[in-house]
Amino acid sequence: MIGGLQTNKCKPLASEVPNLWCVSSVDTAKKANELEKGRKALAEKESLTEKLRVLVQVNTSGEESKSGVEPKEATELCKHVREQCPSLQLAGLMTIGAIARSQEASSPDALNEDFVTLRDTRDKVAGDLGIEKDELKLSMGMSQDFEAAISAGSDEVRVGTTIFGDRPAKKDAKIL
Repeated sequence: MIGGLQTNKCKPLASEVPNLWCVSSVDTAKKANELEKGRKALAEKESLTEKLRVLVQVNTSGEESKSGVEPKEATELCKHVREQCPSLQLAGLMTIGAIARSQEASSPDALNEDFVTLRDTRDKVAGDLGIEKDELKLSMGMSQDFEAAISAGSDEVRVGTTIFGDRPAKKDAKIL
């Protein structure tokens, strides 16, 4: 599951989709708890043993319009998932960086501050949790900046625009 997820949709998603492999946008303990409840119910009903992978979303750009925990709060949420949500597996961290930084870092050699911040946050979280940093995957980068993201250490990129093309414009969207 890629994309924003409302808290009230977490439990139904995790309890009604048996082949759900990963949720890539957990940004609150409340969402993690609801996913836990849903996955636990499904596991009991379907005799599932596989944990639901989750990525904690980190707001590396500091933009108010973006979801995610602040980098300094990432350890707390990751610790919550590991210790309070036995049906979930903390798979890593993800971010959607600032568009301006993606445009600036469109070449593989360019450094994107958001990617560096997520990588540094992952390293700190791993140290705080006493695990190897490679146990936490990084999901960062999109069609415009995926090469820079891979160079910065991304394990997963989202390249929907490259594959499917631009989304159709909304009729009521403001053009700046």
